[in-house]
Amino acid sequence: MNPRFTMDGSDALERHLAATCERVAEGVRALVPAAKLEGVLLGGGYGRGEGGVLRTAQGDRPYNDLEFYVLIRGCSFLNERRHVHPLHELGEKLSPDARLEVEFKILSLRKLRSSPVNMFYYDLVMGHRWFGGDDSLLAGCEHHRDAARIPLDEATRLMMNRCSGLLFAAERLQRANFTDDDADFVRRNLAKAQLGFGDAVLAAGGQYHWSCRERKARLQALQATGAAAWMDPVRRHHAAGVDFKLHPVRSCDSREDLRQRHQEMTRLAELIWLWLENRRLRASFASVGDYALSEANKCPEASPLRNRLVTAKAFGMTAALSPLGGRYPRERLLESLALLLWGGALDDTARQRLRRNLDADPNNFAGWVEAYDGLWRRFN
Repeated sequence: MNPRFTMDGSDALERHLAATCERVAEGVRALVPAAKLEGVLLGGGYGRGEGGVLRTAQGDRPYNDLEFYVLIRGCSFLNERRHVHPLHELGEKLSPDARLEVEFKILSLRKLRSSPVNMFYYDLVMGHRWFGGDDSLLAGCEHHRDAARIPLDEATRLMMNRCSGLLFAAERLQRANFTDDDADFVRRNLAKAQLGFGDAVLAAGGQYHWSCRERKARLQALQATGAAAWMDPVRRHHAAGVDFKLHPVRSCDSREDLRQRHQEMTRLAELIWLWLENRRLRASFASVGDYALSEANKCPEASPLRNRLVTAKAFGMTAALSPLGGRYPRERLLESLALLLWGGALDDTARQRLRRNLDADPNNFAGWVEAYDGLWRRFN
């Protein structure tokens, strides 16, 4: 693995990140009994050696979150209940000195070995740094190393999350008081969308790679079926997204400039969304409105029985026993996102679908986005 956290950050930044990671590892060892702790992995951009470097007058600064994966032996449910809050408190304690957010996710080697391939596990297995344990622990995880096995619904999931960022940015752009923090939030989510759209196209073609630099090269060479009209903009935006990921900047753009760029990215997202979902669902939706209001199962890969159990936990038994109780709750997000981001003025039919999906009935756009955000945080 790459011995550095960043491509070209200063030695001082590299030392700061190394010291922060050691403090994190010490904190984890103090919280999780040695007999239970299997290992501690740093994932994300810094784990892959492609962490962001923010250039400032005071020197290089970190930008992305530090994403740690704590491998704990035993029942995942019990481990979550026992350790999630202490680890969260540890992250909050360490984040100020780290000058970035320290996040933890709890996992077990047994779950990692037995889980089907997805983008999340592929990125983790292929790009990480150990702060407790070594790669011998990943024996049995070889299936996660083949990007061609990442299923098509993972590309949709990535698009959903990056388009959700555009939706949240749209709400910020409509606020009466648009602050510098709002501008930075919008700019950051535009950059994530620029990178994510190209990544989704690569994943759909079996060409995804853990390194953003390699993804940039692959996208330049990719010929995506049915995508000729928008592939050049996707390549251009993806290259800009890679640049921002490696060398982020604080936004000083005006609201109007950000709004125009947001509109451009939203129009591009609509084209990619229809291309991807028609391909994934083997359908012929003429518009995102047709897609959102169709009764077609948007998550056919999920088990109906499991879906009812998940729905019962999230929305209650009445919802679980309804005709739509056998659908995976992420379908609610896919439909609602399409209506809120691309639907324009909401008519009665769209509002009815949103009320059904989000279990809410707000009277303005900000209220709908808040309801969407609450569900997105549970099923993204």
